Amino acid sequence: MLLQAQAGGNNWYSLVLMGGIFVVMYFFMIRPQQKKAKDQQKFVDTLKEGDQVVTIGGLHGKIVETTDKTVTIDAGRGTRLVFEKTAISRESSQRANA
Repeated sequence: MLLQAQAGGNNWYSLVLMGGIFVVMYFFMIRPQQKKAKDQQKFVDTLKEGDQVVTIGGLHGKIVETTDKTVTIDAGRGTRLVFEKTAISRESSQRANA
């Protein structure tokens, strides 16, 4: 009888431990990643003509035209390149403008 009670207690303890692990993973891994993705999307939505940006490939340039999903960047000497908005790096652009 005593062994059965302990076995049931161990199952409960394991369940609580797994729940605790999930909570820790949520606050240290999932939630910050969601916040970073939300900030990147807000940055992409606010891109406008005249902004100095850096792509994820390292190309520096100035936005000369925007559409719903793409931006046209003047890379210098009249060279214009079209990129997806998601290819613009928020961190690199902020460092370049600082």
